[in-house]
Amino acid sequence: MGQSADTTGYAALSLWWDGLEPVPVRRSLDGALDVDVAIVGGGFTGLWTARSLLEADPTLRVVVVEKEVVGFGASGRNGGWCSALFAASDARIERQHGHDAAMAMRRAMQASVDEVGAAAAADGIDCRYEKGGTIVAARSAAQVQRSTNEIDEARAFGLGEEDLRWLDAGEATKVLGAKGVLGATFTPHCAAIDPARLVRGLADTLERRGVTVLEGTEVLAIEPATAGQRPRVRTAFGTVVADVVVRALEGWTPTLAGAAREIAPVYSLMVATEPLPAEFWADAGLDGRPTFADHRHVIIYGQRTADDRIAFGGRGAPYHIGSSVRPSFDRDPGVFKMLRETLVELFPALVDARITHRWGGPVGVPRDWHSSVGYERESGIAWAGGYVGDGVSTTNLAGRTLADLIVGRDSELVRLPWVGHRSPRWEPEPLRWLGINMGLWATKAADRTELRNGQPSWIAARMERLLGG
Repeated sequence: MGQSADTTGYAALSLWWDGLEPVPVRRSLDGALDVDVAIVGGGFTGLWTARSLLEADPTLRVVVVEKEVVGFGASGRNGGWCSALFAASDARIERQHGHDAAMAMRRAMQASVDEVGAAAAADGIDCRYEKGGTIVAARSAAQVQRSTNEIDEARAFGLGEEDLRWLDAGEATKVLGAKGVLGATFTPHCAAIDPARLVRGLADTLERRGVTVLEGTEVLAIEPATAGQRPRVRTAFGTVVADVVVRALEGWTPTLAGAAREIAPVYSLMVATEPLPAEFWADAGLDGRPTFADHRHVIIYGQRTADDRIAFGGRGAPYHIGSSVRPSFDRDPGVFKMLRETLVELFPALVDARITHRWGGPVGVPRDWHSSVGYERESGIAWAGGYVGDGVSTTNLAGRTLADLIVGRDSELVRLPWVGHRSPRWEPEPLRWLGINMGLWATKAADRTELRNGQPSWIAARMERLLGG
């Protein structure tokens, strides 16, 4: 059991972890435990759920069980986009649930961006929250067309200029001084944050309010309730019995026995520059720290950090057979090289800038690319996840929704269309490996094709239909 002196061994997890002051590692489970709610996973989903449960009922006995340390996973390694992005498109939710439900989901996601900032402020957590919105540049004719289509679809859905607007080349380059910007879409519904400061701060606050946070405690199995037996969490150090067990493991879900096909862990990698001088920012812009990307198909994402670095990430790493999650997968020299080249392509002045941090980790991808949250009262098992990399604010919405479901409170949140959604399981191997990596190849091929001929790629259109966009 015991406690180590600090988190020095975790500093390499990300830029964000490297910026933390040394903090104690919490104790592990030591024997049997009986609680009201047991939460498996010490990331944003688990911690927001614990926080919301205490707000609903301060008398609840809540425990969070984490294999490594709080924030070890995506919550401490992501790009720091607290956005209103949701894995399933507005159009898809509208087709399945109707316009009112889709609009309610959209507004709930937008509100969650502000909820995160308000909660951090209320708890005294300095997570470098700054709501500067998101600018997504169009840097080719094909990207311009895709951008204008997105604007048209937003208007048809019922979103106005206050939600998403087009910036012409002159307006866009004032916000994002990247090379070759022909225009951009801009939404105010995003904040840049330091995610490790937020996730660690939430855990500290919860402990002060009476939540038990256990680290270094590997969960071997989650067992649903049976006749005469409450649900339980079996660990290497003892069993936690609870009225409700919440599964909040996201990309690490396949590490549970029998869950290998529930979520596909797909890796996203990042780099960060050294702090950049004022003369660079005079040209590059990003005043007010809007997050940024462009309209290519292989996702890239960046932010200007509070200490004037660029933290920049993207997809492109392969999926590993068997839904494997290993520390060695966090680093892929080829992807890191691609990220640096892309960053210099966007900002040629960075050609000699030093890259100080390289890291990565898995995001959770459900088979239908649709996030979900739910609670089965009969089994006592609740869950949330499948964020496809858009979890910083979605986890907050998940936590508030789970709390309402668990305490039985009727609210607008429990009627949102993602509640109770069940994604199909992924195909068995090697079909899963072939399908995901072929999709990655096709996405890269679509970008190469558009770069050559300037026309929107038919491959990308086909992929969008396959993914249920």
